[in-house]
Amino acid sequence: MQFAYSDEDHRFRETVRSWLGANVPRAPRPVDGAPMREFDLAWQRTKHAGGWGGISWPTEYGGGGLPPIRQIIWFEECARAHAPSYGTLNIALSHAGPTLILHGSDAQKAFHLPRILGGETLWCQGFSEPVAGSDLAGLRCRGEVDGDHIVINGQKTWTSHAQLADYQEMLIRTDPESTRHRGLTWLIVDMKSPGITIHPIDSMNPGSRAFCQVFYDDVRVPVANVVGGIGNGWRIAMSTLTFERGTTTAAHAMNVHQAVEDLVALAARTAGPDGRRMAIEDDHIRARLATHRAQAAALRAMLYEGATRKSDDRRAGAESAQTFLFCGELMQSLRETALDLLGADSLEVSADAEHWTRRFLHDRIFMIAGGTAEVRRNIIAEQLLGLPRSY
Repeated sequence: MQFAYSDEDHRFRETVRSWLGANVPRAPRPVDGAPMREFDLAWQRTKHAGGWGGISWPTEYGGGGLPPIRQIIWFEECARAHAPSYGTLNIALSHAGPTLILHGSDAQKAFHLPRILGGETLWCQGFSEPVAGSDLAGLRCRGEVDGDHIVINGQKTWTSHAQLADYQEMLIRTDPESTRHRGLTWLIVDMKSPGITIHPIDSMNPGSRAFCQVFYDDVRVPVANVVGGIGNGWRIAMSTLTFERGTTTAAHAMNVHQAVEDLVALAARTAGPDGRRMAIEDDHIRARLATHRAQAAALRAMLYEGATRKSDDRRAGAESAQTFLFCGELMQSLRETALDLLGADSLEVSADAEHWTRRFLHDRIFMIAGGTAEVRRNIIAEQLLGLPRSY
């Protein structure tokens, strides 16, 4: 495949680079709690005011209506400028909002989409349960239709930033006689609803309580909050997961590309294994860095190929699983190389260790979130390679 930027693409990149240079926050992003939420919302408001709030969102919903290639250019320039990522707004911007655009009612779009783009609301995802994580079709959290409400009882877990969220994209079982993929419903839940109890989970990443257990005791949600119709939740959820694996991967992939260059810089200022020269002068370390750079280039090419070729929904979902898997594994190997370079210093609180060690601990989630590596490999095998279904 031969790819070349158009003159308009180059001008777009220059405009983005200039705007980011003038607007990227200089203060460090808080790592937890209300300050982190406000930082992310404020950055989204700044982007939205500058016309960058939703580059690929349709114009009728307040977005820029630009093609995927411009979205990738934006992510590239954000990584280059070390601009904040979506952070706690990832759910809202990367898959709740796009899911509503595709499947939501006019009323749902009119209420929620401007608030998401305008940096007013934060969303979380209520999919995983103690016995239904990667096996999403095994979820048990139930909802009983009671007039114009659905009464929810059950539990969700690993719900990122639930304690900070205003709304939740939630998948429940509304048909008590159903099994597996049937009888599920996707709906919007106000996280301030009576009957919701949230317990943050302490993680191994110091200072972070990103994950939560969420309990629902007779939580009443209007039927008007159902997206795509009662019982159609599996179809809607597959759209959500495709967005999660697609847009989220694009953003992380460009950050990975920049992280490789940051890792090269780390090797240039860190003593090597022999203690007599810099790490970058060691042949083994140079080979690892070269491999990472080649892998990052391959990942970038995969994203560009996907952005410039039309694909049906089924294939798009499988392809996003492929890039999501590759990106997650590359993130892991990058962080491991960084910790090898730092050695015992990775255990100390220093500028380098703070960045690389924290990212190493945090990025373990990318081998689980959106489906484990095994689930992604099954999707690739069955839908891209045409191999027999595994049971």
